[in-house]
Amino acid sequence: MATGKYSRVDGRKSSSYCSIATIVVFVIFCLVGIWMFMSSSIVPVKNSEFLSMETGNEVKQTLSKSDSKQFDDTSGDLSGAETRDDGSSQSSKELGITNEDNLLDNLVVESNNEEKESQNSAEKNLEENHANESFDEKTESESGQKMVDEDDGKDRETNSRDRESNLETGEAENEGGEMKNKLHTESEESSGENGSESVESGKNYGVDGTADKLKHVGKEANLTEEKNGKNQDEHLELSADHNIVESKENNQASNEILPAGAQSEILTETTTQNGAWSTQAVESQNEKKSQQSSTSSKNNDHHWKLCKSTAGPDYIPCLDNWQVIRKLPSTMHYEHRERHCPDEAPTCLVPLPEGYKRSVKWPKSRDKIWYYNVPHTKLAEVKGHQNWVKVTGEYLTFPGGGTQFVNGALHYINFIQESVPEIAWGKRTRVVLDVGCGVASFGGYLFERNVLAMSFAPKDEHEAQVQFALERGIPAILNVMGTKRLPFPSSVFDLVHCARCRVPWHVEGGKLLFELNRVLRPGGYFVWSATPVYRKGPEDVGIWQEMSRLTKSMCWELVVVKKDKLNNVGAAIYRKPTSNDCYNKRSRNAPPLCEESDDPNAAWDVPLQACMHKVPVDSTKRGSLWPAQWPERLEKPPYWLNSQVGVYGKAAQSDLTADYSHWKKVVSQSYLSGMGIDWSSVRNVMDTKAIYGGFAAALKDLKVWVMNVVPIDSPDTLPIIYERGLFGMYHDWCESFNTYPRTYDVVHADHLFSSIKKRCKLVAVIAEVDRILRPEGKLIIRDNLETISEVESMAKSLQWEIRMIYSKDNEGLLCVRKTFWRPTEEEPIKSAIV
Repeated sequence: MATGKYSRVDGRKSSSYCSIATIVVFVIFCLVGIWMFMSSSIVPVKNSEFLSMETGNEVKQTLSKSDSKQFDDTSGDLSGAETRDDGSSQSSKELGITNEDNLLDNLVVESNNEEKESQNSAEKNLEENHANESFDEKTESESGQKMVDEDDGKDRETNSRDRESNLETGEAENEGGEMKNKLHTESEESSGENGSESVESGKNYGVDGTADKLKHVGKEANLTEEKNGKNQDEHLELSADHNIVESKENNQASNEILPAGAQSEILTETTTQNGAWSTQAVESQNEKKSQQSSTSSKNNDHHWKLCKSTAGPDYIPCLDNWQVIRKLPSTMHYEHRERHCPDEAPTCLVPLPEGYKRSVKWPKSRDKIWYYNVPHTKLAEVKGHQNWVKVTGEYLTFPGGGTQFVNGALHYINFIQESVPEIAWGKRTRVVLDVGCGVASFGGYLFERNVLAMSFAPKDEHEAQVQFALERGIPAILNVMGTKRLPFPSSVFDLVHCARCRVPWHVEGGKLLFELNRVLRPGGYFVWSATPVYRKGPEDVGIWQEMSRLTKSMCWELVVVKKDKLNNVGAAIYRKPTSNDCYNKRSRNAPPLCEESDDPNAAWDVPLQACMHKVPVDSTKRGSLWPAQWPERLEKPPYWLNSQVGVYGKAAQSDLTADYSHWKKVVSQSYLSGMGIDWSSVRNVMDTKAIYGGFAAALKDLKVWVMNVVPIDSPDTLPIIYERGLFGMYHDWCESFNTYPRTYDVVHADHLFSSIKKRCKLVAVIAEVDRILRPEGKLIIRDNLETISEVESMAKSLQWEIRMIYSKDNEGLLCVRKTFWRPTEEEPIKSAIV
């Protein structure tokens, strides 16, 4: 009983009371106790039955009508399989929730009765309480608030009666304190990551009829959340707990995130192998860890600074390490254009160019970009006469020309196919490597032939050429034919192209050409359009003779040498052999074949070798047969995935098929419609942990291209991605990516961050994502809740917009949008200052 309302009658009263008064009071107390016992044992049964009949949505509607704030009843829509078989635990959970809800009348009635008893005699109360029940129900809201505000003594009395109620109805909860703890636990779960708010705070949250947690945050949602009285900057999102709860959606929205057919699939593939259902103990433990991580991350918000470097807005950490570049013993093999990453990855933010604005949309961007987004004019001055790029008012325009195709790339593309019809753009030839790409107009116009071109060039060789390409919406990376292997597997490109690419293929025994031989698919073509093919000067003639001897010794077939009369250029087209017969017939082993121990697929930071790898001839091995034509090759599992076990534990071909089916459902039912992303403004997409390329394959009907990245510590599935007619590269996410800042519209990270943070600082990885993501670009993360919480906290410190949060069990989905915000305080990067 509440000490603030009742006198204690326990036999220890003062001797000044007369014995008669003592007896009368004792009898009254007994009657009151009997009545309380009866009311607390009957009413909960009634309400428990009521709860069992309610669905989650009906509960939500009922509470909405009461105009009172509510807790999240996460058990409302659980299926029979998801509901725990411990009936006592379930009932206790329901009872715990209703201490703050106004669904169960019994606790409110008791509270009201306690107030009446404090004003009237015990005998009168016994008569009046039953008459006043209807009136009490009308004032539940006020009474419920009083109940929360009672002191500890009253809480002890309420808990005592709860124990009696549980005993009478067969419930398993033994202690009122346990009930209160369960109430707090439910409150924490319903609010996502907020473990600091107590039940008594009065900040209750909306009921969702599902077991999932979902959030959509846009400008409208932000305005709604600001009504909570928290005045924050419009670029900042509210705390994670409010973000998750106040914009929850129903089961239909939940199914858009993980479609019914894919829910078990995604959980199995990306998390555990322990079956579809978890236990309450595991869920509670995970929630506690998530809350602790959230609290820790909130207490350690990163203080961002602006990178101060010589490159300024174009800073690329692993290519601008002048501290190392200045100490290189030689730059003869373009060592100064290769990767030299700083000892510690930077955690500062790259500044924006003055006047930067949102990029021009594709396909208009192929022809023009904003000058102030890439404010470099040197290339226009040097290459303007070759129709590379021109300055036109506030735009940089691209007439579609190049050194070898002044009159346009499309004519040049047609010229190549006319020279060798078997090339068959967009059917047999799908994935192309363009060496020394310039502004990548060749790759940009190949899209019209359903061809993907991986274009690359070194940084600064022609000022900002790769940056121009990416700003135009054309795939390109920064790389150089130097001393290291290219970051691609062996035998993956259908065609390799070099148009005046300025690579000395014939020097040092042909070491650089051997690298092209490694990445070129057996039976694939090498298109060499350069002056030695069609000019007769002494130097050109000498180079042609050296190339002729070299390619013959490599067993490459010279298919045709053809002159393009319109552009007054020519091209020599070679074909790589499909067998080892030619190698075996050579009089001497020159150039030498590589040792059997040499892995042709090892490509990350591996030095070049002056040798060639044999062609695979076993029909079960990759590279022995040409892939199916596009687009059939996208969905058809590669022939060489026969007896292998896939990444997710199934047979590899079944694994691939299931992965593709999963991503098609997720993309179509969630990414394209459930995240508020305007995909018409998206062009450059990166999948940071691509596995089979299922995410990219699911986007095939959109006007986007996807850079599929396979981390060096993940299963090497990049050959499968190429076999499907997609492309990508290897990368170590503890280092910076070989691209300019602000080059991708969407970055997708499926369980990347939780794995990478075991090896390097997550804050540095997030800083790198900020570097490569365009302002207003989106980051989509699928990961465990602990990692989601960390990333969300850092995203808020970056003043990014939290667009959506979704969670199920210990898995989460987060979509954030980068803003134009930049810090003002600078951090000098010593290694990047000349």
